[in-house]
Amino acid sequence: MSSASEEEEDAHSPDSTAHCTVCCCTLTNKILMVVFMVLLIVAILAGNLVTLAVVLGTKHFHTPQGYLKASLAVADLAVGALVVPLTVYAEVSLMLRDSAPPPRWISHNSQATAGFHPCNIIGPVFAGCTLVSISTIFLLTIERSIAVLRPLHKESVITRRRTTTLIVFSWVGSFFLAVSPMVFSNEIALEYNSCSRMCNYALGTIGEFPSRAWNILLLFPTFDFTLLGGTVVINIISLSSIRQYSKRRKHLAESELQKSASKPTLSDVKAAKIIGTLTLVFTASFTPIAVFVVGNVLGNEWCNFSFFSFWILASNSGWNVVIYSVRDQKFRIRAQSLLLWPCSSRRTPASTTT
Repeated sequence: MSSASEEEEDAHSPDSTAHCTVCCCTLTNKILMVVFMVLLIVAILAGNLVTLAVVLGTKHFHTPQGYLKASLAVADLAVGALVVPLTVYAEVSLMLRDSAPPPRWISHNSQATAGFHPCNIIGPVFAGCTLVSISTIFLLTIERSIAVLRPLHKESVITRRRTTTLIVFSWVGSFFLAVSPMVFSNEIALEYNSCSRMCNYALGTIGEFPSRAWNILLLFPTFDFTLLGGTVVINIISLSSIRQYSKRRKHLAESELQKSASKPTLSDVKAAKIIGTLTLVFTASFTPIAVFVVGNVLGNEWCNFSFFSFWILASNSGWNVVIYSVRDQKFRIRAQSLLLWPCSSRRTPASTTT
């Protein structure tokens, strides 16, 4: 009986050859994967902490747009502080399984494991933070579109209080949707997936997904692509308006253009372009996940594709600070001053004494 149970456990283990992803089949690949994840943690934490420091520590960024960027940074920080470290712990445990057996939760889902299962927290955190990111980018797009298309109404429509309320609704709604599969269906569990190397929604104790469970899980791509589709459309409208505005600038004298109070400012135009870049990068990062979910519905496992899809999305959490730094000069200067502050503070006493 013991040998049979060990074989059954190996069959469900994330380290089994049945689910040997391209990155995890050899010891060298496993080590490289863990190194990549550790570097990703450092990049996500450092980049988003810099973003929060710039936004919260600079009066210029205390705007509705700044609050939305801070919300986006917090969601990305949660991925770097909770989601990726759990995978590093799980993979190191599997690599050291000869010296100490890995925790039971790695090879069993939340319904088959007695006691606390980490994926019950980390799975909804990753899903919720992804939904928060999508909804925040949508709100950023709405905010910029009003500034570009209706500049005279910007101050009255876009207020800090309304923005804060929308941010709260974004977080509450996103995490409610993230836990809804477990709340509304006892057929769905969470597991450390052997393909994606992450905590994913999975079967409970039944043999195959019923239609009700699939309908609940399909809420995620439906919600995501509805918001992303709307975001892309609004961005296209805003960028088209910016393009027409730029053409008119070439044909009109600067004095004539300044007389028109209904034109967006250059800072609003630059901000709209930054949000357009954010939307493009996030859409490119999220699309593989949507393709993977559709493939699962059609009965395809796509183990290797699953790994790359989930980790491309996780890596997106470290890109926002790069986009801000490249496209926003004021953000870049402020970030550089914060990063160089320890060096400048050490040089200050020496310069004053001389």
